[in-house]
Amino acid sequence: MKESELHEGRARIKVVGCGGGGGNAVNRMISKALKVQFIAVNTDKQALERCQADVKVQMGNKVTRGLGAGGDWTRGRDAADESRTELSAVVQESDMVFITAGMGGGTGTGSAAIVAEMAKEAGALTIGVVTRPFAFEGRIRNDTAEEGIKALRSQVDALIVIPNDRLAQVASSKTTLEDAFRMADDVLRQGVQGISDLVTQPGVINLDFADVKAIMENAGEALMGIGHGAGDTRAEDAAKQAVSSPLLETSIDGAKGILFNITAGKDITLQEVQKAAEIVRSAADPGANIIFGVVRDDTMQGEIKITVIATGFGGKTQSEAKQEVKGRTITTFERPEFGTEDLGDINIPAFLRNRI
Repeated sequence: MKESELHEGRARIKVVGCGGGGGNAVNRMISKALKVQFIAVNTDKQALERCQADVKVQMGNKVTRGLGAGGDWTRGRDAADESRTELSAVVQESDMVFITAGMGGGTGTGSAAIVAEMAKEAGALTIGVVTRPFAFEGRIRNDTAEEGIKALRSQVDALIVIPNDRLAQVASSKTTLEDAFRMADDVLRQGVQGISDLVTQPGVINLDFADVKAIMENAGEALMGIGHGAGDTRAEDAAKQAVSSPLLETSIDGAKGILFNITAGKDITLQEVQKAAEIVRSAADPGANIIFGVVRDDTMQGEIKITVIATGFGGKTQSEAKQEVKGRTITTFERPEFGTEDLGDINIPAFLRNRI
């Protein structure tokens, strides 16, 4: 959505896709018509041309000459450093900026922290939503990802890290490699949409930007969970999925800040809202600050979707939480939707496709 089309008085939200993986995620979000402004930044001129973002920045013309970073995250960082003026310009006049990237390559890994730094300097609430590579992609790529995540963590208000290895827990045995990577792109989309919809979409129970900021500002590590339910127990099912997603690294147990979004048709009942809220509340710290909204979507008659963002927890891994809470049933993440469109931009590991 172009900035000129945003309604006056609405929070100014921008999504910046860094590198090839970030550009893929931006294209996915555009296909879902999120009410935000999209920006793509890349060192690869051809990849940038394939992105559908309204605003594009080709970084590091002197460093890479438009040919990409070649998997070298330091070149990606240097390219972003060269283009600080352009990056700063595109994140000005923002209330909230999401930084998305597939960590482990060159451009996204190297540039994400610098883009986040520019967004913070512009006064925006800055949220990172990134993926970590598969273990089979090798030690070098995973070590590179850790460098990028460490750098990004120091520049954002909140950081959500999605490990690609956990895709196996939500994929069926027949899921193709391309579809698995499309799922990774779609999870990034869900993370951004779950937060932005609370502010941009009309709701039965509305939240404003200040509500989101109260949970996300200076929050550090954050957990994102999304659940979906249908039928008589749809509210309970969606809430349980959202608070125990196997795709995410940290457990919601003991979280001191909770932001959750219930999306449903006009048939949602007060009792269902109460049941869902109780499940989320019971998983958090007893003194947690819990803020929620209810967004109406008339296409979801008979269904409920719940998005939970948790902050202020102790950083336990999901496996550690499972050992401590053995009675909890770990269910599947909301299965991302994808069609049969061209798969040319899928975020496939470097050894399978030449990616930056």
